[in-house]
Amino acid sequence: MKPIIGIPGNILTQRSPSFDGLPITYTPHGFVEATVTAYGLPNVIPLGDPKDAKAYISHIDGLLLAGGQDVSPLLYGEEPIPALGTTSPLRDTFEIALIKEAVRQQKPILGVCRGLQLLNVAYGGTLYQDLATSYSDLTVQHIQHTQYDNGAHTITLDPDSRLAKVFGPAYVVNSYHHQAIKELAEPFEAVAWSKDKLIEGFEAKDPSANIVAVQWHPELMIHTDEKMQQLFTDFVSRVKKSIAPAL
Repeated sequence: MKPIIGIPGNILTQRSPSFDGLPITYTPHGFVEATVTAYGLPNVIPLGDPKDAKAYISHIDGLLLAGGQDVSPLLYGEEPIPALGTTSPLRDTFEIALIKEAVRQQKPILGVCRGLQLLNVAYGGTLYQDLATSYSDLTVQHIQHTQYDNGAHTITLDPDSRLAKVFGPAYVVNSYHHQAIKELAEPFEAVAWSKDKLIEGFEAKDPSANIVAVQWHPELMIHTDEKMQQLFTDFVSRVKKSIAPAL
């Protein structure tokens, strides 16, 4: 039986020639394709009422958090700085409710880029709102100018981590983010870092929480790097193990 992987969607509101500016619920196709390749069933969850989080999570087996807008700094007690990008309070609130409910129901989570950042904020962590203006040790290009499906900078990984079982002690990843983790939330442990010491991956300290998160975009590299697809395959495998007694 293929596990159902819930992917919270986003709302496209920019004008589209095909839809004449109508709002469109979507998720980047790389997440769908990677999940299907890993023998999971992707299920896009439309943005909605946080009160419905329990019902949504009860119908899926794992939660995959995609990239997108900046996370609102109001959620971690800061005022927006001028360099902050577009935010979506609706998406922030709804996805945090999904995260908390997935943890409560012991459903595995994989967070990507914004997903990593929101997981951190949901459990009390903070972010650099804009690396170029807020992070004094910035030496690495975190918004790459090379092709999106190619690695752009190196990371080092904790050899004992789940991520290291996929990528080894060091790897090259792509990068499209101007926000990053400042203070890591207490339930998580950093397991991957860029050369300028930003956190590129973390995992839940409690193994039963079953949470892995990365700052890069593996869904954009699944056709050029087999290990990026392996990350999703590993996630779906973790989901299968979590539901094995019920199968």
